[in-house]
Amino acid sequence: MNLTDRPRRLRTDGVRPLISETRLDATDLIAPVFVDATTDERVPIETMPGHERVPVDEAVARVEEIRETGVEAVMLFGIPNAKDEYGSRAWAEDGVVQEATRRIKAETDTYVVTDVCLCEYTSHGHCGVVEDEAAENPRLTVRNDETLDLLTKTAVSQAEAGADMVAPSAMTDGMVGAIRQGLDEGGYTDVPIMSYAAKYESAFYGPFRDAADGAPAFGDRRHYQMDPANAREAMREVELDVRQGADVLMVKPALPYLDIVRAIREEYDHPVAAYNVSGEYAMLHAAADKGWLNLEETAVESLLSIKRAGADLILTYFAEDVAEAL
Repeated sequence: MNLTDRPRRLRTDGVRPLISETRLDATDLIAPVFVDATTDERVPIETMPGHERVPVDEAVARVEEIRETGVEAVMLFGIPNAKDEYGSRAWAEDGVVQEATRRIKAETDTYVVTDVCLCEYTSHGHCGVVEDEAAENPRLTVRNDETLDLLTKTAVSQAEAGADMVAPSAMTDGMVGAIRQGLDEGGYTDVPIMSYAAKYESAFYGPFRDAADGAPAFGDRRHYQMDPANAREAMREVELDVRQGADVLMVKPALPYLDIVRAIREEYDHPVAAYNVSGEYAMLHAAADKGWLNLEETAVESLLSIKRAGADLILTYFAEDVAEAL
């Protein structure tokens, strides 16, 4: 054999890092933080090993722990001290996310992103105002246009508290445009929107719903979150959000939808984010506990695959562990 093309020449230790096509850095990562207004101490999340709900008084300390690993941005999720049909604690001036944001911004230089949704705040666990008799009729769902006003109020209240970026996740038609208008009218023209532009109705969300106490009390979310079978529809969703003023485009979940991440990367110049969700995190932990996988290696490889597909930002529960490993 007379091989002139030998790819293995470029796989030796000295040259391998020089030609690496994809690089993962701690500054690519956003760490989720769960702030719980119902507790005075940290509460471990059983389905998400290594993560906790933290009381408001512990929010700054929790963020400082994250910053020590090199991760510079966090996403705040809140568990309120009361719920109602409309999720009114989501936009309360003294709401859990608002108060945590004020403290974090006052004591650190962390970049704070806030989740804009109502599922953690509503008594029924859905992402907006539900139609009459929705509990009895599975064909009924969230009222779209009535929900827009509440999402806008939530986003503006978070910006008032000091949020650097807001991230609407309700998959409500028109949410980006409504929130952009609300922010601009409130004087927050510099606050960007990271839209959950292509958010699928996924079975990988289970542990998060335990962590944020946001599982639906009845029915499911198939009428507003996307069908996992659809790819072209995702591009339509993204186009609508771009027209309405989205600054960053997110795909959720990440690993089962890398084709969507790649398609958005190729079509748009906007920064692309991907959410490495709780189920993706939990399944690697479960396999590692069985001794079937190496947790650190599979975590890094997973995030590399997301970055390679085209994501600029990765929201992940592995943020601290991977940042320390890099």
